[in-house]
Amino acid sequence: MTDSEFEALADAVLYRIEQAIEASELDVDLQSKAGGMLEIEFDNGSKMVINRHGAAREIWVAAKSGGFHFRWDGSAWRDTRDGSELFAALSRLVSAQGGQGVVLRG
Repeated sequence: MTDSEFEALADAVLYRIEQAIEASELDVDLQSKAGGMLEIEFDNGSKMVINRHGAAREIWVAAKSGGFHFRWDGSAWRDTRDGSELFAALSRLVSAQGGQGVVLRG
């Protein structure tokens, strides 16, 4: 995958994540920042950061429960440790951190 292909895929998934969070009933402060980063601030004051990491060609998630890396496998973004799909993992992480069950769909 070329750098431009990665950037296009990463930008598309970050946009889909932003849309999924906005469509959910979560009461969060969501900010899209330059350089391919989303910052989610929850009512409890905790934050989650989702960003693209060009050198590794991965999507990185920094959550209260830890850091997670997702790599494109040709059809989906998968966790480099357990193979879980990005939106399934984000649903679990956002639900746990925000204290409210939510299913994010991409």
